[in-house]
Amino acid sequence: MRIAVLFGGASDERDVSAASAAQVIEALRGRGHDVIVVDAGRGRLSAADERSLFARRIDRLPPDRDAATDLPDIIGRSGLNVSEVDLVFLALHGGSGENGTVQSLLDLAGIAYTGSGRLGSALAWDKDVAKRLFRGAGVPTPDWLMVPVEAGAVEAGIGFPVIVKPNGQGSTVGLTLVESAGELEQAIEYAARFDLEVMIERYVDGRELTVGVLEGKALAVGEIRSATGPVFDYTAKYTAGQAEEIFPADITMAQASRIQALALDAHRALKLDDYSRVDFRMDAAGDFWCLEVNTLPGLSSGSLLPQAAAASGIEFPELCERLCVAALSRVAARS
Repeated sequence: MRIAVLFGGASDERDVSAASAAQVIEALRGRGHDVIVVDAGRGRLSAADERSLFARRIDRLPPDRDAATDLPDIIGRSGLNVSEVDLVFLALHGGSGENGTVQSLLDLAGIAYTGSGRLGSALAWDKDVAKRLFRGAGVPTPDWLMVPVEAGAVEAGIGFPVIVKPNGQGSTVGLTLVESAGELEQAIEYAARFDLEVMIERYVDGRELTVGVLEGKALAVGEIRSATGPVFDYTAKYTAGQAEEIFPADITMAQASRIQALALDAHRALKLDDYSRVDFRMDAAGDFWCLEVNTLPGLSSGSLLPQAAAASGIEFPELCERLCVAALSRVAARS
């Protein structure tokens, strides 16, 4: 196959996107595919550009928003002629790359792409809408309120502690654990730097679990133990040694079956396609609470979805190739 790997863009997850792209490109080329590389902010890359860009590592903090490069016209200024590739592999994370915008452009261009379509991507990106759909599908999710809301209403409605986060964002960017009403305003102001809408969600004290979904089946359940505190934040995710990731998770077979079923229900409720990663908390009583679904989860070395796939017997190069085949099959089925 001739595959364009698209990454970068103006998202706060640009560094994660570059790390994913580097791994995906190597894996696909290793399987014998012809891969061209397109930076959503700079266009098509030369071999020298590739070496320079992918030599960088993910910083412990999200990149400076002022340094963001905008998303170009994929069909025009990017230098990508869609007629010369079989599909686009989306190594984008966050922002217009994950919220359905790029998916809509590729649909209009008539080109196949990995991941989910424009509707599912948009539904999952809006955390408020996604949680409403979880509830409708019978998937437990922590109670939440949307800003503006008075601190007294938060205390009476869901109680402290709470998680304050942007409604449309990934990689826990802009997220704060708030223990009391006095901390609420500052946390809301911080989250609002990353999205116009801010969510206040009941904090579930317990174990952090994640389930990958691939081609309609749930992968091995994983557990994440953060060394930076009770929340698996950006620093813990992307700093070596700051989190322990266990695949498969140390839970009973019955618990694994239950959380995998909930992950599939959440995936279907959002009308997602080929793959996703569903994040949960398990409380002291053993109940599972769905936090969110990632439609383009990280594919860098050590990312959670590749670890889940490996624990299910699917090595990384095979995973990348299967995502490509699934994208082409989905387009063929709808034509």
